[in-house]
Amino acid sequence: MFDLFKKKAPEAPPAPEPVAPTKSWTDRLKAGLGLSRQKLAGALTGVFVRRKLDDESLAALEDALIGGDVGIDATEHLIENLKARWRRAGSDADPRTELADAMVDLVGPLEKPLVIGSERPFVIMLTGVNGAGKTTSIGKLARWLQQQGLTVLLAAGDTFRAAAREQLVAWGERNGVAVIQQASGDAASVMFDAVEAARARGVDVVLADTAGRLPTQGHLMEELRKVKRVLGKAMPGAPHEALLVLDANTGQNGLAQVKAFDAAVGLTGLIVTKLDGSAKGGVVAAIAKQHPIPLKFIGIGEGVDDLRPFAAREFVEALLPAIEAG
Repeated sequence: MFDLFKKKAPEAPPAPEPVAPTKSWTDRLKAGLGLSRQKLAGALTGVFVRRKLDDESLAALEDALIGGDVGIDATEHLIENLKARWRRAGSDADPRTELADAMVDLVGPLEKPLVIGSERPFVIMLTGVNGAGKTTSIGKLARWLQQQGLTVLLAAGDTFRAAAREQLVAWGERNGVAVIQQASGDAASVMFDAVEAARARGVDVVLADTAGRLPTQGHLMEELRKVKRVLGKAMPGAPHEALLVLDANTGQNGLAQVKAFDAAVGLTGLIVTKLDGSAKGGVVAAIAKQHPIPLKFIGIGEGVDDLRPFAAREFVEALLPAIEAG
């Protein structure tokens, strides 16, 4: 009867759920660019399988590239480059290889990694239109910088939207970094305080968020210029990088954004986001042809590690469909 009062032996813990192998970045990039690749696949099949560059194939290729938001100028450049390569390679040419090489030649100059200079703090200002993924990109960039052994501070310069500040604070907590913010006041004041705080704390990098704005909003673009000037007053030479966050879904309109923000603040680089939800990955080629600005990072998901430096060959191989010759 005394057995009723004895403590039960602890139950064995349940066996852990099997963990699916983590996909490599290359596999995730290829999956993320799936919509863009599908858009190209149909028209490229005839060229790749028949191994012919006749008028019909070239017309289909032209339509596919333009439909994939490569843009008219970049498409014409790629087709001329492809024809020249084809003539040099002869009858044994592999059309996919030749097209991939032509595209790498075009977008390759955009491959210029972000290099954190010796300035301390090193100030990076991020700009973009509403909804481009700017604040999320800042959180991911903070994590990437930490992985490089750098300390980071965030400046909540979007003083128009309380939700933007809250989102940035959440990213700060997630990454364990401080966020300088004000419940009211202008963005320039926040930026000045952030640089001073970073200097006092010995922080390596300041990531300065700014309010989303359309290039057509003249007064807001002027405010962006003011923010840049104030950063320069807080620390000579700042901002050391001015990055535009660009939503891949905007397609050719993204090219207009690049031109407008570059005219306003002198862009040093781009971050292209949301490639996983877009069939317009070809816009990278359009930018390379018409207004080349270094593409520092690309984003393909919502995870904290879903932002990586742009690599031209890797991007092109993920963008172009793999089609076996018949």
